[in-house]
Amino acid sequence: MRLKKCILAGGILLSTAVLFACGNKSGKEAETTAAAVTTDAEKSMETEKSTDKPTEGKKLQIVTTNFPSYDFARAITKEDADVTMLVKPGAETHSFEPSPQDIITIQNADLFIYTGGDSDEWVDGILESVQNKNFHVFKMMDAVNLIEEETVEGMQEEEHEHDHADADHANEEADHDHEKADQAEEHEEEGPEMDEHVWTSPKNAITIVEKLEETLSGLDESHKENFKANSDSYVKELEELDKSFKEVVDSGKRKEIIVADRFPFAYFCKEYGLSYFAAFPGCSTDTQPSAATIAFLTDKVKEDKIPVVFHIEMGNEDMVNAISKDTGAKKLLLNSVHNVTDSDFKAGKTYVDLMKPNVEALKEALN
Repeated sequence: MRLKKCILAGGILLSTAVLFACGNKSGKEAETTAAAVTTDAEKSMETEKSTDKPTEGKKLQIVTTNFPSYDFARAITKEDADVTMLVKPGAETHSFEPSPQDIITIQNADLFIYTGGDSDEWVDGILESVQNKNFHVFKMMDAVNLIEEETVEGMQEEEHEHDHADADHANEEADHDHEKADQAEEHEEEGPEMDEHVWTSPKNAITIVEKLEETLSGLDESHKENFKANSDSYVKELEELDKSFKEVVDSGKRKEIIVADRFPFAYFCKEYGLSYFAAFPGCSTDTQPSAATIAFLTDKVKEDKIPVVFHIEMGNEDMVNAISKDTGAKKLLLNSVHNVTDSDFKAGKTYVDLMKPNVEALKEALN
């Protein structure tokens, strides 16, 4: 997946504009439209180049990729900034690709907030193109101590696409070996892959909010007192959330959870001392588990007498339904807050609002 994302990042500025323009058009028409997008972006940026900070009286323009970064920025700035979230509510964050208009929106921002990691491989190409002197970046993965993404026992690693026709099988095996070799070489050059789901630990969320507030106050000193007060208030909510999780874990009869879905909770589990088994890594694009994966998790639930099997928000619930039916374990949502439904977004739900039900869900799972 990393190789695929890197290829996407390398051509993102050209390909998104051309793909947006082409459709049924000729190549010449597509090139003309792509050039127009670039020209519009350059013209828009010319108006933003006069100072290193926003013009006095002008609200900060903040652009974020996913919901956690959007919510943290919104909580700190409230009405004193305009905050835009690129990934639409209900959309899959791991497969997001920016449109030409998204690219212009990013380039015209005062502050662009993103997570980093596989989901944001496309960002690098865009950042290299920005000419706006007011432009600043906040990367959430840079704000906290990172841990490596891991594949635990029974977890299904992402498969590569193959045509399994008998006539091509030998060639495919050779291609697969070359692909594995290329990925191994790439992994060696880049180092271990770090888990990007940093916000799932409320402790990390506190650190991110505090550091983001410092960045925002530096960009808009006229509102820094408001930003600090808002940040302090939100941090108190996060501290209460953290306290609730600690109390549930400390009083629980077990310290193991099972997630029949992707697993974005590595930071959460490390923070509260929980062990886990899950179907897929957090950034996996797989949604269909193998028979072996289902069997492993089903056996684990039975052997360890696990009362609850979790799934994450907006995921495929076929596997959790099957395991729950076979074992008698209760199916519950463990919300990773990677995105929000359209109705919750319109209702103004926050990270804390969405994480609070996890407290009661975890209490059932650990007792």
